[in-house]
Amino acid sequence: MQIKTITISIGTKGYCDIVDITHEVQKVINENGLKEGNALVFVPGATAGVTTIEYEPGLLKDYPQFFEKLIPSNAKYAHDETWDDSNGFSHIRSSLQGASLTVPFSNTKLMLGTWQQIVLVDFDNRSRKRKVIIQLMGQ
Repeated sequence: MQIKTITISIGTKGYCDIVDITHEVQKVINENGLKEGNALVFVPGATAGVTTIEYEPGLLKDYPQFFEKLIPSNAKYAHDETWDDSNGFSHIRSSLQGASLTVPFSNTKLMLGTWQQIVLVDFDNRSRKRKVIIQLMGQ
C-alpha cells in the first residue's frame, strides 16, 4: 500500500460558494499511478466543508438556502462578539457540513454515483484561496 498527499488550491467567493472539485480529485488520482484505493479529500480551516451533491443549478440555489434557514447569516453569534469578524455562522455551517470526505476509486476512476460530484463549500463571509488536501491510499 502507498500513501500520497497532494495539496491543490481553489479560489472561492465565500457566502456558501459551491465549487465542483471532482475533476481535480480525479486528475490527482490519474497523475499518481495508483489503480485502487481511497481518496481522502480534506479542507483545512474552520469555515469551509467538503461533501457530494448533484452539481446542478437547482441544488446550487437550494443548498445555500437550506443553510440560511438553518443557520442564518444575520443572526447574532457569540463568536462575532469575541472576534469582531461577523462570520460566526460560517463556523457553525462548516462544523455541521464537515471538513473531509473519503471516496473509493478502482481502475483509477472515482466510484461516484451517476449524478454525484465532490464539492468544496466555502461558508465564510469573503472570497478566499482555499487549500484542499487530497490523500490517496492504495496500490
